[in-house]
Parts: sequence; structure tokens; C-alpha cells
Amino acid sequence: MGWWIHYQSDRGGGTLISLVINSLLAYNTAQGNGGGDGSSTLINCTIVSNTAAAGGGVYNSIAENSIIYDNNGGNYYYTSAANPYWLYYCCTIPYTNGPGNFTNDPMFVNPDSGNFQWHMNSPCINSGDSAYVTVATDLAGNPRIRGGTVDMGAYEYQTPSSILSYAWAQQYGLPTDGSADYLDTDGIGMKNWQKSIADLNPTNPASVLAMLPPTITNSAMGVTVSWDSVNTRSYYLTRATNLVAQPPFSMVQSNLAGQAGVTSFTDTTATNGGPYFFFESACSECGLN
Repeated sequence: MGWWIHYQSDRGGGTLISLVINSLLAYNTAQGNGGGDGSSTLINCTIVSNTAAAGGGVYNSIAENSIIYDNNGGNYYYTSAANPYWLYYCCTIPYTNGPGNFTNDPMFVNPDSGNFQWHMNSPCINSGDSAYVTVATDLAGNPRIRGGTVDMGAYEYQTPSSILSYAWAQQYGLPTDGSADYLDTDGIGMKNWQKSIADLNPTNPASVLAMLPPTITNSAMGVTVSWDSVNTRSYYLTRATNLVAQPPFSMVQSNLAGQAGVTSFTDTTATNGGPYFFFESACSECGLN
């Protein structure tokens, strides 16, 4: 946790081959690659106004809940497609595939003077994934999660008026004053805060998160389950064999990359005839209690 500012290096101007959490990397320069960072894992970081020949922001780094914006030499650069995704719940340009990513202006308070905290309408508020959070405070020493879901970047906005992802709400024209949080705007039986987590369209009743009917087979490899999905979320598949047990569900697989339309997974441990009850969700705690 900290600041990496006005540093110059041949590679990885701010940080290099590190685990970097709740940090601001700004105004760093690399003569080669990775102005802000090279080959690290970045969690809740803000990487802005760095410079390099390639990957002015980050170079071959995994970033989660981070903002990579306004860097010279490109915000990110990767030499390999070995990972299915490199960025998760990140605000950056251009758009890159990965759960929760978007390109909206992060709306810093005053970036020209180095104030990279949030404007009250920033789309980064409540738009991260709390499963990646490992510390209790942000870069300023304030509580890391306010409003129910972690923000993107090094700072946490301390007085959000809504529990919705601001980026999601703004996309569909919903207010972020809290008045729409518990409404069911399309009548499918889910509150808007639930639709926000699943990245459903709150104006389209056909946009749902639901298990599909199972296909009955005699395969000894297990049970294949499918569900309606989007490619902007990762999913968590849980299973129960006894709904009376407490808790009834246990994790089968986490961080399943969502596909546009339908996602399927074969549970190779479901081989003894069951019964099996499956539950899929777009949050890590849903279905476990």
C-alpha cells in the first residue's frame, strides 16, 4: 500500500514483479516497458499518467478492481494470451474482455492537481468485486468497503447514496440516490441491486439469471449444468445433496468465466446418482448460506 510517484526506470517505472495493493502509481517513466508497473498483480490500484514505450500503464500485469487510465504509451500491453483475462473489474481504455471491465471516465476530483479520489458520481463507486479485497482500509486509511461493494481504484468513496454499481446504474439511466436500489423495474422478481451484481438489463424482462433444464445422460463423467449468463461476470457454482443441512450448499467451482448467452460446467464429482441440487450465482457468498 502506498504511492509510487515520479520514478524512472528501464522497465516497470513504478513497480516491478510485485503484489501491489491499494496503491497510486502516477507520473512514473520507463525507458522500455511498463511505465506504471511491469509483471505484477495489482489489487485496488490507480495507475494514471505514467509513460513507457509499450504499456504506459501496465505491462504483462494482472489487475483487479483497478483503474488504468490516461497513461502515455497505452494503458496496458500484453505479450501473451496465456491468461483467459488479465484485467478483472477494471476501468480502462480500450475495452478488454474480462469480468466487470468498462471504459467510462473514472471522474477523479482533480487529476491536474494530483487528486485521484472520486467525484460523487464516479462510475467506479460500488463497481468492483469484493472477493478480491484483502485489506480493511483504502490508501487514505478509510474503510475499504462502503455501500456494500468495493470501489475500483486505490480510494473508497465514503458516502455512497446507493448500493448499486454506479457504472451499471448509469448505463441504464437509473438514479444513484438509493431510490431504485430495491425496486423490481422489469417485474422478474429480482431487486435492482441483485440485477446489478449479475449485470442483467433492468429494462428487459428476458434478461435473467437462471439455471436451464438439465440434460439427462448416462455419462460416467458427472453432471453437466447450464445457466443463462453474460460475458461480463464470473460465476460461482454450488451444490447441495441435502437441503435440510446447514449450510446446504458447498462450492463446486469458483470464478467460472461467463459466456454470452449460456455457460455450462461439468461437475465431475457428481457421479453416484444424487440427488443433486445446483445453484449458480455471480457473487462469491450467494448460495452458501
